[in-house]
Amino acid sequence: MWRTLPVVLLVGCATTSDLPKQPDAPTNEGIVATVGKEWDTADQKVAASISVARENSTKPEVVKAETSVALSYLPVPKPEELALARQRATKADQKDYAQAEAFGKKLLTKIDADWAKVQADSAEAKRVSGLKDKRIEELTQEVVRVKQEASNNIWTLTGAGLAVIGGLACAFASPRIGIPILLAGAFCGAIPFIIDSPYFAYIAGGTLLAVAGLGIYWLWDKVRDSVNNDVPPSPQ
Repeated sequence: MWRTLPVVLLVGCATTSDLPKQPDAPTNEGIVATVGKEWDTADQKVAASISVARENSTKPEVVKAETSVALSYLPVPKPEELALARQRATKADQKDYAQAEAFGKKLLTKIDADWAKVQADSAEAKRVSGLKDKRIEELTQEVVRVKQEASNNIWTLTGAGLAVIGGLACAFASPRIGIPILLAGAFCGAIPFIIDSPYFAYIAGGTLLAVAGLGIYWLWDKVRDSVNNDVPPSPQ
């Protein structure tokens, strides 16, 4: 329970500073920029073809060709929109054309504003996403640090407990019992410093080599004693 308490407190403190709300937009600005560039290219080509068609209004073949180019960049019109345009053309009322033109300009202004908002939201979403990634990294590092401190505290408390037991053993039993316990307590207390030491790998490797060497020597000694015991005594 006490080991988990620092982590709980850490998480509770870390969430007090709320991150800004991330807009519902893509965080990859490259995608938005690519789509916007392609959209703008299509709009420019449509506008250019229609402008040339108007400049050559006395040349039906040019008008038909340029408007065909413009239509290639546009979706197929819905039947109701196509019927409305045909009705407007049949009526040929300049007031209807003026209203349609005003509506088109207003719609284009709204589209441009919406697209600018998409680009701004995308940039903000990328910024907030970066803040979230940084916060997650900080919390992860902090949790690792707290766990490490908890592990170090366990070794420290174990070493202190063994030191107390060893002192009591020296006082009330025998130094032969107490001193090894005291040494074990000192070793337990030093474990966190040994593990955190930049020479830990060398210490661990040297210890393993020493243990392996002692094992080999012990085995060699046992074999030698066994051979010596099997040798019959020489006749006098």
